[in-house]
Amino acid sequence: MSTAPSTLRKPAWLRARLPGGPGYAATRRLVDENRLHTVCQSAQCPNLGECWARGTATVMILGNVCTRSCTFCAIATGRPSEVDLGEPARVAEAVARMQLRHCVITSVARDELLDGGAGVWAATIRAIRHRCPLTSIEALTPDFKGNLDHVDLVLDARPDIFNHNLETVERLQKPVRVQARYDRSRAVLRQAKSRGFVTKTGLMLGVGEEPGEVEQTLRDIAADRTDIVTIGQYLQPTPRHLPVSRWAPPEEFEHWKEFGLSLGLGVVESGALVRSSYHADEQSLRYSAGRDSASRRTTGEDRELAPGPGGAREIPDATPAAVLS
Repeated sequence: MSTAPSTLRKPAWLRARLPGGPGYAATRRLVDENRLHTVCQSAQCPNLGECWARGTATVMILGNVCTRSCTFCAIATGRPSEVDLGEPARVAEAVARMQLRHCVITSVARDELLDGGAGVWAATIRAIRHRCPLTSIEALTPDFKGNLDHVDLVLDARPDIFNHNLETVERLQKPVRVQARYDRSRAVLRQAKSRGFVTKTGLMLGVGEEPGEVEQTLRDIAADRTDIVTIGQYLQPTPRHLPVSRWAPPEEFEHWKEFGLSLGLGVVESGALVRSSYHADEQSLRYSAGRDSASRRTTGEDRELAPGPGGAREIPDATPAAVLS
C-alpha cells in the first residue's frame, strides 16, 4: 500500500482532462440557461473536463449550500436559500434537451427542511419521468437523517437506481462525515433494496483507512445486497479540508475490484479518478447485462429482463448515449 502526504505532487495516474472543446461549451451553456447547479462544479470533480466534453453533468438539486460540514467535501456549508419550486421542471427540460438515456440527480443535505428535501426529490424524478419516459433515472441521495419515511417518498417516485454513498469505513465516519453514521447509511440502502430497487454506493481511499477496514466495508456492502459499488481516490479540495493520507496505486484499485466481484457484487467500478456518477450509464449497462447473462446461465434461456421498479427497461439499447452523470 502506497503512502504520501497531500502536499506532494499527484502521481501520473491522477492526471485529468482540462475543460474545453465544443462539447464542454455546449454543456456549460445548457447548465447556465436552465439555472442548474451541478456537483461537478460545486464538488470540484476532477472529471469535469472529460464529462462535460461528452455532454454529461450531474445535476444537484435543492441549491448549492449544504447544511452539513463533511471534511472531504468542497460544497459550501451554511444556511441554504428557499426551495426553488420551479427546479424540477427545469431539470426535466435539460434532460429532454440533451436527449439523455440515463440521468443522475444528486442534492445537498437539507436537514432544516421537515422532509429533508424528499418532496423536491420526488417531484424532480416524476418531472423527468413525465417529460422523458424512456430515460432511466439514478437518484444519489443524502441519508435524510435516517428517516425511512422520507427515503420512501423518494422511492415512491420510482427511480431506476437508488444511490447513497458510505464514503469511507466505519471507524472514519465521524472525522470524514461528522453528521452521518455508518449504520444509518446502511439502513437507507437496505430500505431501497427491500423494496426491490437496484442499489449503489461509493467509497473513497486515502482518508486514513486500513486494508482490513476496506475489506470489511465491502463485505458489509455485499451483505446488504448492494448491486453497484464505486471506489476512487480522495483528493483534497482546499488546504482547509481533510488532508490526503496516501495515494492508492492502480493495482490496489484493481485488487478491490476483484475482491468486490468475488463477494458477488454486480459491478465494482474502481480507479483513482472514479467518482459516484462517473460513467454511470456504463455502470448501469454492465450491471444489467451481467445480471442478465447470469440469469441465462441459470435458466438456460435467452430472455429480456422485465421492467424494474422505475418502469424503464433494465437493459437499455447498447448504442452510444448521452448521460446526465
